[in-house]
Amino acid sequence: MLLKNMLNDRFKSITIQQMEAIISLVEEGSFSRAAKLMLLTQPALTKNIKKAEECIGSRLVNRSSAGISLTPEGQIIYDYAKRVMKLRDEAKEKVLALNKNAGGNIYVSASTIPANYILPRVMSEFRKTNSDIKIFIKTADSEEAMNMVLENEVEMGFIGKKPLNKKLVAEPLWRDRLVLIVPKLHPWHKKKSITLPELLNEPFVIREKGSATRELFESYLKKTKSISLSQFNICCELGSSEAIKEAVIAELGVSVISIHAVSRELSQGLIFEVPIERCLMERKIYLIYKHQLDFRPFHKTFINYVKSHIP
Repeated sequence: MLLKNMLNDRFKSITIQQMEAIISLVEEGSFSRAAKLMLLTQPALTKNIKKAEECIGSRLVNRSSAGISLTPEGQIIYDYAKRVMKLRDEAKEKVLALNKNAGGNIYVSASTIPANYILPRVMSEFRKTNSDIKIFIKTADSEEAMNMVLENEVEMGFIGKKPLNKKLVAEPLWRDRLVLIVPKLHPWHKKKSITLPELLNEPFVIREKGSATRELFESYLKKTKSISLSQFNICCELGSSEAIKEAVIAELGVSVISIHAVSRELSQGLIFEVPIERCLMERKIYLIYKHQLDFRPFHKTFINYVKSHIP
């Protein structure tokens, strides 16, 4: 039993180069030609054959004046070595094909602003020249979108705030600006600007907690104006930019929202932008992914495209 175990352990030590040496020796018919084929010296080739025989525990090659022949054990090793080399070559071909192939699926999370108002336009243009790359987007608030990347539910994300988690790479992509919007019949709709004290008294519609839009608005007021949301006349809290727009159009109140979310409604005259005096609320939208993301060619194609796109 001990001898059998020792033989099994040695058998595991046979190498790819030793298998190639056996194949070359059989197919070339001499040590010198086999060594030349493998770009080895003849002593190095002989050493590979000897090491293989030690691993197997049997002689593999018969050497005689008539030439080279295989022992029964050598024939078995030769046959399996040929199969191993064939599998290696198939694996190589598949890896090369994968690297050459531009197509693939990309799984993305995105907060509401990039998901609803930027990425659809980006993907529409992207698909015109990259129809073999498919993008699957999960929409969530910024915190949830970031967690999807961290938990490997998706490969990358687009969010409206820079993450603090050191496991993530965050690349700034696009600029965004928060604007005050009012209904088309609101008394402010023709004003050049309003003040923050005026805004505090007006019925105000706000995004839910976890929204990057709300976080930016709240942070800006606290840091630059020493104002908290509790000082606002908040009449409703809603879970999406679409809901915010509909609430403002329906004259429920006014709100602060991304310029990307309201460009169409502003152009159609359904709502109006009213500047707030001495208030400039800007942010960047980030591409995020984990440091160890295995970038395929189609990932790089998509990322290079979104970096060049200006919404």
